[in-house]
Order: sequence, then structure tokens, then C-alpha cells
Amino acid sequence: MSSNLKSELCAPELVIKHCQKWVESIIVRFNICPFAKAELQQQTIDYHVVATGSFESYVAALMAQCQLLDTNQSISTSLVIYPDPQLDFHCYLELLSISEQVMTDAGYDGIYQLASFHPDYCFGGASDDAAANYTNRAPYPVLHLIREAQITQVLADFLKPEQIPHRNIEFTRRKGFDKMAEALADCYKLK
Repeated sequence: MSSNLKSELCAPELVIKHCQKWVESIIVRFNICPFAKAELQQQTIDYHVVATGSFESYVAALMAQCQLLDTNQSISTSLVIYPDPQLDFHCYLELLSISEQVMTDAGYDGIYQLASFHPDYCFGGASDDAAANYTNRAPYPVLHLIREAQITQVLADFLKPEQIPHRNIEFTRRKGFDKMAEALADCYKLK
């Protein structure tokens, strides 16, 4: 499997710009997350880049973001970004599993939801070149902290929210693997 993971380190400011472009040009433009547009417009998304390190430091950074959300209601959601060229998809899944357990142990179940994105994201049972994988592909490995109370509130006003993942899969299939790959690659191109 070829990797979409960037092989070189970038300055944190550049990593944030790549992820902001991803949120704008893929997540919002393609309506992958119907709630993201409002958060983008209200500027309530926090982008936090974590320096390359160990799993322990990666989880500690995630927990620090949980604590930031605990104390700062003006932030609705946090993208914790890990631009580590060595964090391949399988290692990332291990990080995700450990992070979920640590969050549970810290009492964050029902408070924050953790969504996952990676440049090489591949759904179980899907081929690497399935366009649907792009619903969870990002320029860098990302753990996304979302306030569960806000999700519940937004979903209450959303018609058939359980169909969002299916709609996204169908959209990416219609768009096609090449177009989705191009859209993600464009996130690295800044004006």
C-alpha cells in the first residue's frame, strides 16, 4: 500500500493551514460534516499541532485539549493534529484505542466524542483505493474532540442524522477515488 502520509515535517503554522484548507474544501464544501460550516464561520474550531514524540506525549496532548475544552466554552471542537511521518495508519489505530481508553478512565465518556482521521484511513473490509475512505482521510493524523452536548443539540434539528455516514459514502463513491485523492492533495497547496 502506498502512503498519503507526508514524509517530511512541516512547521506547525503550515500544518494548521493544511488542515484549515481540508476543513473548508472537503469537510464543509462536500458537506461531510453538516455541522462543521457553522463552527468554521463562528471560528470555534481549535487546531492544535502536537510535536513528534511518543504515544505517551500524544495522549497527554489530547488530554490537555480535553482540559482546555473543559475551561473554554468558546471552543466548540478541537482538532488535535499529529504530523509525525512515522505515525502510519496501524500505529494511529493503536493511538486511537489508547486515547479512547484514557478518556474513558478520565471520565470523559458522554462529555467528548473522539472522531478519527488519517491520510491513509481505510475502513475495515474496504480496499485501500475505495473512495469512501476519504470521508475519514485528512492531510495528517487527527484526533477530533467534539462536545457531545453540542452534537446532541444539533442532531435534534437534523432530519435523519443516522443517514449522514451512508450519504457521505455514496457521495465519495459518485465523486470517485481520483477526484477525492486530488481534493485531499490540494490541501497541501496554499496560495
